[in-house]
Amino acid sequence: MTLLVAAASAVEPSCYSRLTNEWFCWQYVQDRQSELVDATVEHLQITLAAVLLGVVIAFPLALVARRLPRIEAGIVGAATAVYTIPSLALLPLLVPFTGLSMTTVVIGLGLYSLTILVRSMLEGLRSVPDDVRESARGLGYGPTRLLFRVELPLALPVIMAGLRVATVSTVALTTVGTIVSYGGLGNLISDGVLTNFRAELLTASVLCVLIAVVLDLLIVGAQWLVTPWTRGARS
Repeated sequence: MTLLVAAASAVEPSCYSRLTNEWFCWQYVQDRQSELVDATVEHLQITLAAVLLGVVIAFPLALVARRLPRIEAGIVGAATAVYTIPSLALLPLLVPFTGLSMTTVVIGLGLYSLTILVRSMLEGLRSVPDDVRESARGLGYGPTRLLFRVELPLALPVIMAGLRVATVSTVALTTVGTIVSYGGLGNLISDGVLTNFRAELLTASVLCVLIAVVLDLLIVGAQWLVTPWTRGARS
């Protein structure tokens, strides 16, 4: 029995071998570096693509909802209703059309993000004072120029706040992509749960948190750069 234990210890590092199964093991990070990097890159690709898809869909929906108040409740309600569909049901519903691919997860998460993005964009556009719009029109601004040169810049703080929430929540939701084998770090988390592999489970979870923090800081930094007029107001 002693020989078997010694042989097992020689094959696997002690901190994440089946004999010890510790939560934190730096040796695991070093030995599985390639696997962790691949999972992290996939997680980032899915998250960024899903958020971008959500922004592309949410922006015209917010514009239509603002222009046509009679259908605003329907647009906001539809965006909210999508979020109530469990991921265990939504992703399999998309599989017949997109297959077992990353596209399935991107579309599903993009639809989930509409709940936050449509509302934040709509509220951001509404936060622009009416007198500012009237002044811009008096200076000869047309609808398109008014939107992109006046309204959107002033609405950015509210829109970016919604984008931050949508991005962080998408980082967490990306893990459900493991249902179709495209969950990024979610694949490692699922494997860690099923096999009680503590080092794998904790490492993948910590990387998810780090991705969320880094993306949130990047958005805050981008907002700071594109809205210089808000810096003085905050100070």
